[in-house]
Amino acid sequence: MPRSVNAVASRARRKKVLKLAKGNFGSRGNVWTVAKNTVEKGLTYAYRDRKNKKRQFRSLWIQRINAGVRAYGMTYSEFMGKVNAKGIALNRKVLADLAMNNPKAFEKVVKTVK
Repeated sequence: MPRSVNAVASRARRKKVLKLAKGNFGSRGNVWTVAKNTVEKGLTYAYRDRKNKKRQFRSLWIQRINAGVRAYGMTYSEFMGKVNAKGIALNRKVLADLAMNNPKAFEKVVKTVK
């Protein structure tokens, strides 16, 4: 009986990992054992940073709203408390965009809240 090997699947698996490692410097892009470690670590970072991206954007929006609101003598905390109390259904992303790109509309929101 001939010897059974898993050559096709093994080759495909290695090709998949080496394709993901493409573009790395030196042996990180073309040596199987090094590329495998590089890809594993890269995918771990990618998973982690998909979560961090949301955190960083929320932080950026808060900073922009705070900067925009301080011109009207309020703090971010006071402003958001009053926005929620008034029932204004604008999220932080929209408020930050208004503060940056449409100051007149943002001013109207602040006046409504005051």
